[in-house]
Amino acid sequence: MNSDEKLKGHGAGVAIVGGGVIGLAVARELARRDIRDITLIERGNLGTEASFAAAGMIAPQAEADSQDQFFNLLCRSRDLYPSFAESLRDETGIDIELETTGTLYLAFSEHDQNELDARYDWQTQAGLPVEKLSNLEARTLEACIAPNVSGALRFPLDIQVENRRLLAALSNSVEKLGVRVVTGTNVESIQIDRDRVTGVQTSAGLVSTSTVVVAAGTWTSFIAANRPISIPKVEPVRGQMVCLTAIPQLTRHVIYSPRGYLVPRKDGRLLSGSTSEAAGFAKAATAGGIESILSHANEISPSVSGLPIADLWAGLRPRTTDGLPVLGACDEIEGLIYATGHYRNGILLAPFTAQLTADAIERGPVAELAPFSPNRFSLINVS
Repeated sequence: MNSDEKLKGHGAGVAIVGGGVIGLAVARELARRDIRDITLIERGNLGTEASFAAAGMIAPQAEADSQDQFFNLLCRSRDLYPSFAESLRDETGIDIELETTGTLYLAFSEHDQNELDARYDWQTQAGLPVEKLSNLEARTLEACIAPNVSGALRFPLDIQVENRRLLAALSNSVEKLGVRVVTGTNVESIQIDRDRVTGVQTSAGLVSTSTVVVAAGTWTSFIAANRPISIPKVEPVRGQMVCLTAIPQLTRHVIYSPRGYLVPRKDGRLLSGSTSEAAGFAKAATAGGIESILSHANEISPSVSGLPIADLWAGLRPRTTDGLPVLGACDEIEGLIYATGHYRNGILLAPFTAQLTADAIERGPVAELAPFSPNRFSLINVS
């Protein structure tokens, strides 16, 4: 359904603002719990923003410097992925290509090696599965790795998914489950009466509802209200990507260094990324960004230099002021729920975010969401 199909006078049990991986996952989870009167509103087309531009890595251990509440959230969501992928395939027939070979993290300097050693030490002390590899062991696993690698870590539980197939599966699933999906429609304001949500005003009309889930990613801070309210500040961080063609596959593992990464796909694509740039809403690949990405990819594997470039793109990651997602109910307004600001972890956190958000709607406060509450920092007032 597009914006030509007017919403004026329509009502919903739950209105979800945003049709990326988070909004779609939340809609699916609610519908699977027999909450049928769900309307999802997307300003463009489903899954065409940050979720589409991602690399699909599900690798919390490879990127973590310590064990905290956010790390635990990431790992719990990662561990849901095998059943998540299986249920989506059963529902839709779409294989989201969950690849469980594991992730390698390489060191090329003394500083890199010290970082890897520290990561290995705390993760083994925490009882997490991680393997330390020598130069020879790393290059035996993946012959494409540069000869000057000093060592590596292997994370057997850090995996990857084909994020665009995931988005297709989620879109297909919510349609089959009867979620009302409206695309090409802006949410102009949240309607509030006496500190309670009463609806959302859109460019296609009013949707009456007592529960709104804001899953608008980078555009969260632009959602207004019919009275002044506080909302989380979410800003765009541009990430550029290079897609290479590697047939036969160059690597089976996802391979990281402290400066870049390579992500193999089953169809012979090889993704290389990425940048983190404060570029506003300029969603474009640049010569400097691509040069930096390819330089870091060549550090990982000199074989990359001979591969043809198949595609280039950029996406806008939604980042909060503290880099953590915004999850759960707003104390200020009854019926206002946030599931946004996932920054670099939207794909990874989708299944657990969906479960926890549905729990919050069904039964109220959820302990796991407390550290990520929208009430944790100073908000910005909009009207």
